[in-house]
Amino acid sequence: MKRTLPKRKAPAARKPAAKKARSASSAARIVLRRILVPVDFSDNSKKALRYAVPFAEQFGAAITVIYVVEPAVFPSDFGFGQLNFPDVEREMNDKAVSELMQVANEAGGRAPIASVVRSGIPFVEVTAYADENDTDLIILATHGRTGVEHILFGSTAEKIIRKAPCPVLVVRAEEHEFIDDRV
Repeated sequence: MKRTLPKRKAPAARKPAAKKARSASSAARIVLRRILVPVDFSDNSKKALRYAVPFAEQFGAAITVIYVVEPAVFPSDFGFGQLNFPDVEREMNDKAVSELMQVANEAGGRAPIASVVRSGIPFVEVTAYADENDTDLIILATHGRTGVEHILFGSTAEKIIRKAPCPVLVVRAEEHEFIDDRV
């Protein structure tokens, strides 16, 4: 015996949605005024700055390159007497400032690049600076640590991503590059 299913009504033809005229006020816009690039002077962090320059030029944003000097913990005596911490920290800051200026000069481009050196725990200082200065985007590099190395040292990039007050663009060590230097 052959069973036949009841015939279903064909769905009503869809009416094409009325196209809205897009005006400048109704279209979404991305506004970037301040881009923060944390660096540790590695090739990867310099690559992050290389990505930041075209973004800044495209959106008319300013770039701030930040380096965080981690507090040095020294025993009170190395056999040479006590180390004067303010002198050591000042020397580290001075060296960081000169290296940051060099990195900023190497980056080229037309976007203004400022440099900031802070002292403390890197992810805390980077996220605090971003919050204090109304940063619109953080562009940072990751070193791609995995396994035991990641467990032992953690990931500053991961902590920044979790705590950042704004969007974060992560530039991986090995990836397809979308920057065209020929332009």
